[in-house]
Formats: sequence, structure tokens, C-alpha cells
Amino acid sequence: MIPAARQPTPRLRLASPKRGRGPWRLVLLWGLGPTLVAAGLSLYRPAFVTGLEHIVYDTMVRSAPTRPPSGQIVIVDIDERSLSAIGQWPWRRDVMGDLITRLRDLGASIIALDIIFAEPDRQEAFGVGTDTALVEALRPGRVVLGYALTFDDAPEKPGTCLQHPLGLPIIRRDDESTDVPFFHATAAICNLPALTQAAHASGFLNAAPDPDGILRRVPLLMEFNGRVYPSLAAAAITAATAVRNPALHIANVNTSWLVLDTRNIPIDGKSNLLLRYRGPKRTFPYVSAVDVLNSRVSPATFTNKLVFVGTTALGTREVVATPLDTLFAGVEVQATVADNLLQQDFIRRPEHGVALETQAVLGVGALAALVVGVFGLGWGAVAMVACLAALWMGTISLLSTDGTFFSPLFPTAGLFGALAGMTVAQFTVERRRADRAGREKAVSQRLMVRTLLSLTEVRDADTGRHSRRTENYTRALAAQLATNPQFAHFLTPERIDLFASLAPLHDIGKVGVPDRVLNKPGSLTAEELAEMRKHPDYGREVIVRAQQDAGAVDDEILAMAKDIVYTHHEKWDGTGYPQALRGAEIPIVGRVMAVVDVYDAITTRRAYQVAMSHDEAVAFIAAARGAHFDPDVVSAFIKVSDDLRRISADGDR
Repeated sequence: MIPAARQPTPRLRLASPKRGRGPWRLVLLWGLGPTLVAAGLSLYRPAFVTGLEHIVYDTMVRSAPTRPPSGQIVIVDIDERSLSAIGQWPWRRDVMGDLITRLRDLGASIIALDIIFAEPDRQEAFGVGTDTALVEALRPGRVVLGYALTFDDAPEKPGTCLQHPLGLPIIRRDDESTDVPFFHATAAICNLPALTQAAHASGFLNAAPDPDGILRRVPLLMEFNGRVYPSLAAAAITAATAVRNPALHIANVNTSWLVLDTRNIPIDGKSNLLLRYRGPKRTFPYVSAVDVLNSRVSPATFTNKLVFVGTTALGTREVVATPLDTLFAGVEVQATVADNLLQQDFIRRPEHGVALETQAVLGVGALAALVVGVFGLGWGAVAMVACLAALWMGTISLLSTDGTFFSPLFPTAGLFGALAGMTVAQFTVERRRADRAGREKAVSQRLMVRTLLSLTEVRDADTGRHSRRTENYTRALAAQLATNPQFAHFLTPERIDLFASLAPLHDIGKVGVPDRVLNKPGSLTAEELAEMRKHPDYGREVIVRAQQDAGAVDDEILAMAKDIVYTHHEKWDGTGYPQALRGAEIPIVGRVMAVVDVYDAITTRRAYQVAMSHDEAVAFIAAARGAHFDPDVVSAFIKVSDDLRRISADGDR
């Protein structure tokens, strides 16, 4: 609202309480309606907005600066160069055992294998105990094996191939439901039992992308056969830091916390961790496996480091798309999870994130309605764009510095919806106001025309009746002429209506002609004819003087009225008056008016003149084509001559 001490400026503004409660309420409703819709979407999160949520999240992740790796993780890569030197994949188990032993000897604190040994080595069929060699390499400890959990529709398969579950008390709030906070696996792809028993620990490798193919989160915990198992990265960190008292705290259906000693790890309602990627692929240090096997690596490379072993060679690698890269190696996903756990710089959703975002939607929507209502649509839109920029910059800064993900999607949708709604309401209100003003203007215009026409009737009844008939003649002739491409751009439906309504004014200047001349029953003398020919000047002067007295701007109505009054006696060949205009110099309304004026004059009986028949009048006007009249206007006149006959007959009743 505009304060009482402040006067409104003459610019376009939204309707305010001072301009009527109806328009103001309409604007508020159109602004708050989309806000409530956005708030509902924020609260219930229907599936169709998931794609937009992912786009917003990825945009924020790409906009926020990445943090460098901790420097405590190294990836040993079984790459193309290693395959060229050692042989095709899979390698013999004794070679893998040799690789593990060398890494342990080089000081690696934990060796996590992003590889599954589900079947006996092919060499076992020839009596070469390569599997035994790998078992012996695992026994000294500090090795974490990987396996895979599956989720088919078959009944859960009991089995003993999985070991190293995580003893995990689940701590719930009293008001929370008992929903299982894990994905529930039905089967597992395990390592050979001897390998599992010899390993220090193990963890699952599952990391499925979202439906759009982008990997944004990975599960840290899963359930199988009633027991909870950790991911490979979580198992590696647990082994490296000797976690003693893990626990799962459930805050609500969307938020939980995995506690590993002093580490509080934020996860969602299914124990997924949002990944904080360190950058595109190969951000972590990579060491070729063949260099380790050939002792071409400095011991300092692995001292007290957590080592992930995986394959990136073409045909053996598993790659996923991330918000920062489209070809991200699976082993680097595990390394990223472990680095997140080490640095404890997680991406977390606020415990009541959905409620906070919904409140933000309502807040910005109400703010938009208030600002637009006070400052108008233009400045309100500028203020809201600034607010929107601040919202995005603030949420990106919060993600970058604190790791808290607060989605601006629904507040943005609410803000745009409110602005769009209020813009529609604004134009609706202004359109209604303009329509009302147009109707009032049309009424005033018609009143003015009728008033001036009545003035001519007082002086000369024949002139008054003649003026009224010309309105209908003009409408019919102008509509037909508008079908000619040369005139279509000017004779629009709106302009035809205006032209017809102003046509009766063409003889308004006769009020300035003396009665002895205007009402003379016989022919006029040369002096009297000269006086009569002044009526276009008198008529134009009437309009100009009224315009000056009123301080009115020369708009289309006034301009057309002056053209009608001043040029309806001009002739196509330049012999007309008062300016002797020729051809296209004559305004279109003057050319049309000339035909209409003559047709009505020669078909109307007067004291000093016998009226022509309609057909005679048509022939008379056709004969004057190119001399008195514009040829195109005459052609249009002939096409509507039957209509003019009916109009003339109706006017005589």
C-alpha cells in the first residue's frame, strides 16, 4: 500500500487499496495462488519434479568450489599398461597376492579391493594353487574385500558367504516410525569362502545411479539376512580407524546419522550418503599396478595411505556419470566416499529440510506480493530478481562452506509463479481498466458527435439527417475497401468503427455559414458559393480550437476527425477544395467521405434539387472515377452499391 504521506507517481502501478479493493484482491490471489501450489509441491515432492530437483542439485554442485582430496588415499590402477605387461584380465591369483603383499610392504595402512573373486582361478584346474597364494597374502591383515548385493524378486537366499557385518545399534526418536532405514538385499555375489575368511574386513560395492544415470549418492549400509553390512569404503575407514562403537541415529524418515566413534555421518532415510566429489575423474593420485609389481614406486607413495585397487582398462572398467564428469571410474567412487569420511566434509540435508524449503516458498511468495503491491510490478520484479540471485548465491555458498544442501528449486518456482501470476493479474486489471476507459471514451465520443450533429440540425435539418445517413454508408464502404490490400493496413476493424462514428461530423463546419447562404432555396451566387466552400475550414477550426482549449494531445481520433472535416471536398484530379490536394495526397478517409457525401447528396430530394435514383447515382459516381473520386474507392462503392440502396431505404422510413 502507498503510505498516506506519499503521493502516487503517474507511472503504471499495480492496483492498490486506494484504487479499489477488488483489483487489489485479484492481484494478491493471483500472486499467492502459484505460491501455494509451489508450497504443496515442496511439501509432497511428486515424482514428476524429481528431474528438476536433480538439475538444481547438479547445478549447485558444479557452481560450488570443489575441495582437494585429503592426500591419504591412493588408487592402484590395473590399466592398459598393466595388462600389456602382465597379461589379460583376470590375472592369476598369485599375481594379485603379490600385488597385495608389495602394497603392504610399502606401508599401506589399508588395502581395499574394488574386485570380486567369485570363482576359483582357472589355474586351479591344473593343480597350481593360485587361490591359496592369494589366501596367504590376505592373512597378514589390512585387506578389505569387495562383494555385491542383489535385489531381485526371488525369495531371500540364506547363506554364510558374507562375513564382517557391522554391529549397529539403531537409536530412534520416540515419535518416529519403525521403517527399516536400509535397502534390503535378497542375495549376494560373494568372494570364495577361503578368501572371505582370510580377509581383515569386507564391504559391498553397490553404487547405483539415480534414474537419470547420474551417481549422486551411495549407500553406506545395507541389510541382508537380518544383519547390517557396510560399503567397501565404510569398511575400509572402519578398519583404518579401529572404530569400536558404531551406531545409527534416526532423526526422521528422511534423515539419519551414522556415528563411527567421533564421526557423525549424515545419511538419508535409506542410509545413502550424498557424495562430495573432489573434481572430475582422476582427481585422486593413480599408480599403475605394473609399477608396483616391478618396484618402480617410491615407498613414500603408500606409507600410511588407504589404497584402493581397481581396474580402469578398457573392457574391464566400470564407469558412472557424476555431476562433474561423465566417465568416472567405479574405484574412484569408493575413494571419494572414503575421502568424505576421512575429511568429514559431507553434503547434508537439514533435518527439517522439506519443512524449511516449504516455509521459504511461502515467505518469498508473500514477500513478492508485498513488494509488488508497494512498489509496482516493474520495481517489484527487479527486487524479486535480486532476491532470487541472493537466494541462489546464498544456497551455493552454504553448500560450499558448510556442506548443507538447501534446494532453491521450490522457492524459485514459487517466486516466479507469484510474479507471473501477479503480472497476469496486473494486465488483467489494466486491461479491464483500459476496456472500461475505452467504453467510456466511446460513449463520450458518440455523445460529442451527437451533440455537434444536433447543433447542425438546429441550423439545417437536412444537413443533420444527411450526416446520420453517412455513418452507415461509410461503414459499409470502408469495410469493402479494406479487402483491397492497398488499404487493409489502414482500414482495420477498429479504425473502420472509429471512421464511421466520426463521419457525421464532416459537415460540422456549416454551423459557421450564414443562414442566408445555408438555407437559401435556390442556386448560390459565386460569392455565396465561395462562402459555402469555407465550411471545411470552419469545421477544422472548431475541432482545433476545442482541442487547444481542452489541452488535448493530437491523437488518432482528433486527427481522423480533422481529416474527415477538412478533406471530404477534395477531388482525385486536384480540382477540389480547400487545398486542391491530388491523388494519394488526399487522406483515405477524405477519399471515402467524398464518395459517401456525393452519393447521399444526389439521392436526397431537396427544395432546389430533384433526387437521382440509386442506379443513376451509381452511374454518376462511376463516371467520375479518376476525376472526382479515387478509382479504388469507386470500385469498392460499386461492389456495395446494393447495400447502400438498403441503407438508404431504411433511412427514409
